[in-house]
Amino acid sequence: MRTLVTVAAFLGVLAIPLSAQMPMPKPGPEQNRIGYFAGRWKMEGEAKPGPMGPGGKFTDTSTCDWFAGGFHLVCRSEGASPMGASTGQAIMGYDPMERTYTYYFISSLGEGFFVRGSVSGKVWTWNMETKAEGKVMKLRVTITEESPTSYGFQMEASFDGSPWAVVSEAKATKLR
Repeated sequence: MRTLVTVAAFLGVLAIPLSAQMPMPKPGPEQNRIGYFAGRWKMEGEAKPGPMGPGGKFTDTSTCDWFAGGFHLVCRSEGASPMGASTGQAIMGYDPMERTYTYYFISSLGEGFFVRGSVSGKVWTWNMETKAEGKVMKLRVTITEESPTSYGFQMEASFDGSPWAVVSEAKATKLR
């Protein structure tokens, strides 16, 4: 046991000078691409009633800022919907090992989810699988950049293998 502790301590001491010699990583084009979402955004939309909630109009205002190092965006949001007022926090980044964008979200309504996505041109596609009412539910969110200051948002769902159906749509505008 003592030998194991000595070896671990020795390797830890070696790691300090090695890491000091390695160049600081810099964000690449994939990380820079999420910069589109940096800033303050106002979203207005409508959700259809279903397993995800009662449906109706919703609003959301979010502010996304670069985290130290420039690899991730950290977003804080406030919103209102038929389910009530809520706040949220998200972290958006890029996973070079999986070659996908990542998005982790939590809210004051108890939600928490992780999704992976991709971008092709000006269209972002995010996918997730979960359960609703005991059945498998697949979600697909499509965000289409309409200009540097606006985007369209559409969420579709497939319940237990059924065809995709639109469950919410919205428009977001960048605030100055």
